[in-house]
Amino acid sequence: MERVKKIFVSIQFDAEEIEVGELLYDSKEIYFKYYPTFISRGLEISPIKLKLNSDINRTNDLPFEGLFGVFADSLPDGWGKLLLDRALAARGIEIGALSPLDRLAYIGSQGMGALIYRPEMALEEADSFKIELDEIAKATRQIISGTASNVLDEVYRLGGSSGGARPKILVGYNPLTQQIIPVENDLPPPYEHWLIKFPASADSKDIANIEYAYYKMAIDAGIEMSDCRLFEGKSGNIYFGTKRFDRQGNNRLHLHSAAGIMHDDFRFSTLDYGHLMDCAFQLERDVTAYEKVLRLAAFNVFANNRDDHSKNFSFLMDASGQWKLAPAYDLTFSYSGHGLHSTMIAGESAKPNRTHLMKLATHFNVKNAPSILDEVQTVVAQWKKYANLCGVKRDSKNRIQKAIGL
Repeated sequence: MERVKKIFVSIQFDAEEIEVGELLYDSKEIYFKYYPTFISRGLEISPIKLKLNSDINRTNDLPFEGLFGVFADSLPDGWGKLLLDRALAARGIEIGALSPLDRLAYIGSQGMGALIYRPEMALEEADSFKIELDEIAKATRQIISGTASNVLDEVYRLGGSSGGARPKILVGYNPLTQQIIPVENDLPPPYEHWLIKFPASADSKDIANIEYAYYKMAIDAGIEMSDCRLFEGKSGNIYFGTKRFDRQGNNRLHLHSAAGIMHDDFRFSTLDYGHLMDCAFQLERDVTAYEKVLRLAAFNVFANNRDDHSKNFSFLMDASGQWKLAPAYDLTFSYSGHGLHSTMIAGESAKPNRTHLMKLATHFNVKNAPSILDEVQTVVAQWKKYANLCGVKRDSKNRIQKAIGL
């Protein structure tokens, strides 16, 4: 396979596709240059690590194989990367020889957010097919175990650009008829862009119900989240779904993870919620950004979501260049790999508590911090109510109840 040497980067919020610049791969180094016409628009797509400039840019930061974080955010990790690698390997492509630019070329216009990469070396279009959630769940298990063959194209087409570790697909969902169709760049109304998750092999059978209960708790705790719901397969199996916040109808928003915008290696992170609060304020230029991050930190502490790494926080930019903290996502009961919070709370990751949250709040002068913490703690204390409402099994309910100290 011929390797990609140059990629033309553009961004598309609505019908207009705006040329951004060029990525160049040369002697194992990656370079990027903004187009003068894009610089004149004043849209800062990565205002910390790749500010608008007329230079030929190269990063020495390690996390993204030579890419700037803004472009690395378009690449799948976890499940999406597995799908892409196995689909390419099935075509005889040597995975180890792929450069980050090769991978971006395969993503093309199908990535999360608003960035587009050309030339687009997309896989052959699979035949149209009706989505049956149980069949997709079965296919994901086959792919993980290495036995899938003819389902690779279909599942890649659905989920090849989605990030994260758990199997997931991107779909079009009709809230009026409950019908699900394969996702396209543009969906006919009233279809909406949704993401549906499938259990990993180590997950409990009611993992979807648990995440849905956490969604309900988070909403009542004052945390902004995109709409979520449970989907049921013909077998009766339950799957968790969420409406994509990087889409407004068929228009797009530019998506930048905290890991990407700060060049944080989320697998070996030293990030603190203080860094996240500072970043949010720099982008929003509003002190309420501190409150939003503090509320999220409090929820993750009190509800024992320890997989709170820097890929699980994101920011959105609209066509006018306005930034805001993205709605929260991947909020669920979890332990991280080492049983520690992935993001520290005022320097503490093993057993953070209200004292550490208040230390964080005091540093940023969040005057209403006590009431924020009280509100979140009061909601989380009602865990059993949410668990019963959302169909969480008794064993899971009691296990989580014990872990969050209720």
